[in-house]
Amino acid sequence: MSGVDARQLWLRFEPYHDVTYFTPESRAATDALGCKGGWMGYFGMRAAPLGAASPELVTAVFYNFAPRMVARALPDAWAVASPAEYLRVRLEGVDLALRRMLSSVDTPEIAEAADLARSAALAVDVAGRPLAAANRALPWPTAPHLALWHACTILREARGDGHVAALVTHGIGPCQALALYAREHSLDPAYMRTARGWSLEEWEAVSDLPGDLAAVEHATDAAALAPWEALGAAGTSRFIELMTPLALRIASANDAMRVNPMALDPVRELAVPGWNT
Repeated sequence: MSGVDARQLWLRFEPYHDVTYFTPESRAATDALGCKGGWMGYFGMRAAPLGAASPELVTAVFYNFAPRMVARALPDAWAVASPAEYLRVRLEGVDLALRRMLSSVDTPEIAEAADLARSAALAVDVAGRPLAAANRALPWPTAPHLALWHACTILREARGDGHVAALVTHGIGPCQALALYAREHSLDPAYMRTARGWSLEEWEAVSDLPGDLAAVEHATDAAALAPWEALGAAGTSRFIELMTPLALRIASANDAMRVNPMALDPVRELAVPGWNT
């Protein structure tokens, strides 16, 4: 389908998904479970669709975290609560965060967006995409605003799985990918390194290695188009129209969006003229 910009679509569903892990509501939910710090809650909630996954498996599929950072949270998180409990509290945190940020979640526009996003998410080819497959196997929430979040999560993890595949194909390792990204986007190397648990020595060992991130991003975008081709031009255009105000509102209200290792700034990027061409 010509004219579809996979990154522009990502900018619309990523903010809706991102309420999952770093909002006050999310942190309160995992603290109530007994998690020792926010990162244990993050790894527990994001990995829970995989079951009681080992730190080795989570390190592999999450890709850019240092193994020691994952191992500080897993498998201890599964002694705190079961994967089913993490799934329960992450949905509770999402519900509360969306209600705070959007004021009203019971709108025809959210219900329509949920239907469109679900159609796209069900069209994802999950072969080779473990996080997308694991999330899509979960029961769908019945409330439209949560069904929309669930669909956005599947689409987000599918894109992420494809991004990992592109990095591997282009021979760019986890720490190297972060170093390249920090350099190309003028991000603070110390922040990026610390956010993913790498040592200074590990960072310096790869910081000057070459890598074609533009080719990786192109491959990532290309691999993410199939759900939108299945949805069709009219449905995709309507999804963009419906999600843009939601993404902007969430991005403005979610403090975690202001500093993030993805260099994601929906408030700035969605204001670019011609976004819906």
